[in-house]
This record gives sequence, C-alpha cells and structure tokens, in this order.
Amino acid sequence: MVTRRRRHVRFISRRGLLYSLLLAFLMMTLGGLGFWIVEPGVHTFWDGLWLAFTTAATVGYGDIVPTTHWSKAFAVAVVLLGLAVLSLVTASVAAMLVEVDEREMDDAVLKELRHLRADLHAMQAELKALRQAPPPAGQTPDPD
Repeated sequence: MVTRRRRHVRFISRRGLLYSLLLAFLMMTLGGLGFWIVEPGVHTFWDGLWLAFTTAATVGYGDIVPTTHWSKAFAVAVVLLGLAVLSLVTASVAAMLVEVDEREMDDAVLKELRHLRADLHAMQAELKALRQAPPPAGQTPDPD
C-alpha cells in the first residue's frame, strides 16, 4: 500500500513539474511572439523571447524595453503571468526535493515502528511465559 502511494505521489510530482515547465515554455513563446508583434524595438522573435523572459522573471536588464503603450500593457500581463508560472516551476522543483526527504523520514519511522512492534511481541511472549510458569519453590502464587 505504501509503495503504491509513493509511486503515485512520485508520478504526480514529476508530471506536475513537466506540466509547469510546458506551461512556462508556452507562456514564454507566446510572450516572445507578442513582444515581437507589439514592440517596434524588437526586431526578431528571439529578441521578443528574451524580452518576455526578462520581463516574466522581473529581471529587466534594460537592453530591450517596452516603449509603446501596447507593449507596456503587454509587459504587465507578462509579468503577472510570468510570476505565477515561474512560481509553479519553482514550487514543483521544491516539492520534488522535499519529497525525497519525506520518503527518507517515512522509511526511518516505518523501520522504527517495526522494531517497536517486534519488541512489543517479545515482551508479550515473555510475559505470557512468566504467567504460565509455575511459581518457584517456597513461594505462594499470586491470587490475581
């Protein structure tokens, strides 16, 4: 049961990272295309892609900047979407890293529980054997 759950969680987190990367790629591509169309200072699609990335990541190197009202409005949309999408990518990576630590902690807890259960069974068997054993010579049995 635990193994199946782990496989399922691992698949979801990896798929979540894949989906967020695909979404980031799509958003950057559309952002680059949009800047290439609306910004007169962007002469190639690759320049538009660069502007979309620096805008979405809120780096803003200043080598290419939006100059028209339309490109500035588009930049606002790219910033808002970029923050959300790049945060998803970062969160997916962090979730994968935390998952490894959680798995190690789960394994340690399960191992300790197995040891405790074995100790409990040994103690129960020892107690049962003590109750069934006849009392030593010269002692009277407990009336319980």
